[in-house]
Amino acid sequence: MSSRATPALMVQGTGSDVGKSLLVAGLCRAFARRGLRVRPFKPQNMSNNAAVTDDGGEIGRAQALQARACGVPTSVHMNPVLLKPQSDIGAQVVVQGKVLTSAMARDYYRLKRDLLPRVIESFDQIAADADLVLVEGAGSPAEVNLRAADIANMGFAEAAEIPVILVGDIDRGGVIASIVGTHVLLSESDRNWLRGYIINKFRGDVSLFEPALQIIRDHTGLESYGIVTYWPCAHRLPAEDGVALEKAGRYVRADTVEDPIRIAVPHLPRIANFDDLDPLAAEPDVELLIIKPGEIFPADIDLVLLPGSKSTLADLRFLKEQGWDIDILAHHRRGGHVIGICGGYQMLGRAVHDPNGVEGAAGSEPGLALLDVETTMGGDKTLRQTTGSATTSVGAMGVDIAVNGYEIHMGETTGPDRQRSWLVLGQGIVDGAQSIDGRVMGCYLHGLFGSDAFRAAYLAELRGQARDGGADFEAGIDAALDELADHVENCLDLDGLWALAQSRS
Repeated sequence: MSSRATPALMVQGTGSDVGKSLLVAGLCRAFARRGLRVRPFKPQNMSNNAAVTDDGGEIGRAQALQARACGVPTSVHMNPVLLKPQSDIGAQVVVQGKVLTSAMARDYYRLKRDLLPRVIESFDQIAADADLVLVEGAGSPAEVNLRAADIANMGFAEAAEIPVILVGDIDRGGVIASIVGTHVLLSESDRNWLRGYIINKFRGDVSLFEPALQIIRDHTGLESYGIVTYWPCAHRLPAEDGVALEKAGRYVRADTVEDPIRIAVPHLPRIANFDDLDPLAAEPDVELLIIKPGEIFPADIDLVLLPGSKSTLADLRFLKEQGWDIDILAHHRRGGHVIGICGGYQMLGRAVHDPNGVEGAAGSEPGLALLDVETTMGGDKTLRQTTGSATTSVGAMGVDIAVNGYEIHMGETTGPDRQRSWLVLGQGIVDGAQSIDGRVMGCYLHGLFGSDAFRAAYLAELRGQARDGGADFEAGIDAALDELADHVENCLDLDGLWALAQSRS
């Protein structure tokens, strides 16, 4: 089948964070359960929460979740343009899984025109092996000041000739105005691709909104494809970007225990791949605290977890400006544990050097010196999915605990504490460093805590005693995707959406 004949539907939003990513994930699973070969696609994404693909590149983690909902391997062509914000130099531009350049916003605006052919090329590859492609837009098509170079919304819909459904978030208010206003701002040619809308995150009595459907129809001529009621289990699926952390003060489990394991995580400006936190937040006896700027680390925490960063030197400086380095060092002096992943691992060393300005302005920054290592940025970016084992005794964990995850980083870390490396990954790659007392650990392996056996053993060590049960994290994600698919099936006109996707041919 020609890609121009493959049924496809594009889901755009009246703004960012209206729920497009989760809706597409739910639709992916729902249509896949009907026996269709479904594939996700997002022309352009902006996120530091990236996933390493099965074909060795990187895409937005939302598209990785959507591919999982479809039951298919991930591909760089599912998200051909990924923008990863950095401090000082704008954003890193990743095209078809590989870093192309770094650019300021104005420079990227000029670059976008040249990227559309690559985007269409990727879409054609995805569509060639699909019965249905579900495309997710970015931000809002109403940003008409940027329409001339658009590849994320109507610019792509027009180029690929795909019908569009608009999603409005009623939870933030003004949903009628946002849908009607978007329609008004679009050019007549762009309106031709807009075929209907979905109301998302509705709370209360749906019948109260029925008069609004006629108001929207009168002003736009658009038909509703359904009202999606608020789904309270969204926290069980990985969030797309830092908006989720901006809203979250504290992840506190509903089934709290009297004496939870308390884990504190600094909310860094360029925090990356923070889905490392999700498996910990899923544990019934864990209280995960996101420490916001201006806040201090509580004295009664068990663990400080330093997450990944897209700009390690800048985030390390920010950490010190907040006085968090003092809090972390005091926590360690009190006998507390500290673990760093990727950028967080680099911050734990004596210093981080960026002589060539890979992540921003060239320079060096002293680290927390909790590990006797140093990191120098440079070289090719490491991108790989991997499996392996924790190989040295870490408290009560013992040896040979299975782990799996992915690496996505630049730089090389060396120093005496690397002699206590505690992970052996695929192809015999040795990773990580550990302090002499065993209470400070770092590694480059993202997804580490998604490995149930490792997470259970590590938390037992923090607890200092055996724990009851524990979460089956991966099974929990698939169960949540099934529940999400059930939810969208109950709320939306899937037959109507499928017919609309077929109208493309």
